[in-house]
Amino acid sequence: MITLLQTGIADSSTVSAIETGSMSLFDLAVKGGFIMIVLALLSLVAVYIFVERWLAIKNASKVDTHFMNNIKNNIHDGKIKSAINLCQSNNSPVARMIEKGVERIGRPLNDIQASVENVGSLEVARLEKGMPILASISGGAPMIGFLGTVIGMVQAFYEMSKAGGNNIQISMLSSGIYTAMITTIGGLIVGIFAYFAYNYLVTQINHIVYSMESKTIEFMDLLNEPIN
Repeated sequence: MITLLQTGIADSSTVSAIETGSMSLFDLAVKGGFIMIVLALLSLVAVYIFVERWLAIKNASKVDTHFMNNIKNNIHDGKIKSAINLCQSNNSPVARMIEKGVERIGRPLNDIQASVENVGSLEVARLEKGMPILASISGGAPMIGFLGTVIGMVQAFYEMSKAGGNNIQISMLSSGIYTAMITTIGGLIVGIFAYFAYNYLVTQINHIVYSMESKTIEFMDLLNEPIN
């Protein structure tokens, strides 16, 4: 009975400390142990990849609305060099694809289309740089958090085994329980952020890919037009 009262007093003091705000979020994170360091590093990597890819995709999606019309006019007027210069002045995947096609004018249409599609594949791969890492973080962070949960529970049961059946106190188990709970929360937060960030970026990349495909079709139709 005395042991139970002591346990209740220790537990209530911990609860009151949390309620009074004496334990900050940083203190809670520290209770998670080394697993929280791993999760913190993964969160930094996820944020960096998201911001870097978002800026790259934003720049890649900027295409002059009159770009294809200007290309068409230059080709019809026989100004191939001007069309190439126009492509080089636009820093976008679409412009680099069309530039490769313009450079191949005079060759068989199948060769032109193949060269344009090859450039398109390279541009898509460039846009997807870092995306596999972000996808891995979205799936791996919760698993690392659950690993911390298992480690915390092992610590808790180890403390119980050392204390013996009649001397178990909540204060002995607090470290393991903190590790178990905090790492789970940390892993889920990092994983959820990475998951939504990955899907958002994939959606934006798909929009650019659709634009690239439509411009490729438009360019090939331009080359198939009869010469007046």
